[in-house]
Amino acid sequence: MTEFEKEMFSFLEPLVVSGGYELVDVTFKKEYGTDTLTVFIWKKGGVSHSDCEIVTGLIDAPLDELNPTKDKPYNLSVSSPGLDRPIVTSDDYRRNTGEEIEVFYKTALSGKKKIEGVLKEVRENEIVITVKGDDIVVNKDIIGSARLLIKF
Repeated sequence: MTEFEKEMFSFLEPLVVSGGYELVDVTFKKEYGTDTLTVFIWKKGGVSHSDCEIVTGLIDAPLDELNPTKDKPYNLSVSSPGLDRPIVTSDDYRRNTGEEIEVFYKTALSGKKKIEGVLKEVRENEIVITVKGDDIVVNKDIIGSARLLIKF
């Protein structure tokens, strides 16, 4: 996350929370040739189009007043994180406790590059994954990426 994205996250989080949502992530990048500020929100039960409109209404005027791009035009987008979004933060892990996830190691561990199982517990620096009935403790420092296991 860039410094600008961190600043936007800090600015937007209380506004998003005031509407009953959780702020998951903020990105600022060029999309289709235009700078785009994307605000990712979450709520239990899922995020609907209506939820995105509500949050847009909560943050649009305060962003205009803040003028974060110093009058440079940008698009504002409010979205759900999506099913394939990486699990990164402690809140991401917490939200997905009880779900099947896949964890990719930064480097192979015991000959394996990934494990799949149910996220059982989230600790400060570790997660516990149940794999075929066995609990595996994984230090977050060795995780290259993690995401929900999507089965079709």
